[in-house]
Amino acid sequence: MVDQYQDRDFRGYGADPPDPGWPGGARVAVSVVINVEEGSERSIRRGDGMNEPIYDMLADVPNDPDPVMESHFDFGPRVGYWRLMRILSDFGIEATLSACGETAEHYPWLFKDAVTRGHEVACHGWRWQALAGLAEDEERRNIAQTFDALGNAAGVPPAGWHTRTPPSVNTRRLLLEHGGFLYDSDAYDDELPRLIQRPNGPHVIMPYSLDTNDMRCQLPNGFRHAEDFSRYLIDAYDWLHQEGERWPRMMSIGLHLRIIARPGRIKGLVDTLAHIQARGGAWFARRDRIARHWLERFG
Repeated sequence: MVDQYQDRDFRGYGADPPDPGWPGGARVAVSVVINVEEGSERSIRRGDGMNEPIYDMLADVPNDPDPVMESHFDFGPRVGYWRLMRILSDFGIEATLSACGETAEHYPWLFKDAVTRGHEVACHGWRWQALAGLAEDEERRNIAQTFDALGNAAGVPPAGWHTRTPPSVNTRRLLLEHGGFLYDSDAYDDELPRLIQRPNGPHVIMPYSLDTNDMRCQLPNGFRHAEDFSRYLIDAYDWLHQEGERWPRMMSIGLHLRIIARPGRIKGLVDTLAHIQARGGAWFARRDRIARHWLERFG
């Protein structure tokens, strides 16, 4: 454990990061990620030890099923998905759907529809749960099961993986062992991708962020109004755009079907996308395309 801790890289790219050469001379590669988790959350009714406790209010139902909490999640595929798809289509943006494998059993139609629209389907674990502490063999099965379920539903093998934090100390090694993944997003330490080597070629680490994420719309995390979300993301983009004249970067926008697609919040996303497109300098791209670009340029 001491050796693993000592292996942490605190320097990264340092004062002069590499020029990613984004297409069209873009200053910022913008990755829109839609987390699809509905139906894989914790529920006593499906045998878990607890219900999922947080939505727009805190609810502690310790010993009985909580069908109201389940219905909050059900809004995602029933309503939120279609609203987000219409908006992304209006802006001409292709996104990455980071999905739990179990969701492919509940609504496989969603992933087929997303692929026909040009979006990417990536893996977000089998259940909406952390992998820390999971036995290695069980985690290995989790990865393979998720890869297969989403690939079968979408008709295209997934290229990416992102664990609901935290992953285990074995997760990345098991992803490399599996061999089917181009990239993973289990990193929050940078604003540019990086490469690590594996036996059959380079693997791309695609950093993610939780601050430019609609999870902060839920109590007690911080964003209370649509304008709070858009102001924060617009400020983030404008700063990266300014720096991007010399040091182009990457920005992740994290969304959830059941959160940002509510009518009182969705304007925050629309205003953000409209501002970015009007300001210019952005390359909106799926995570697999950003990863392949990085691999072609630096691999």
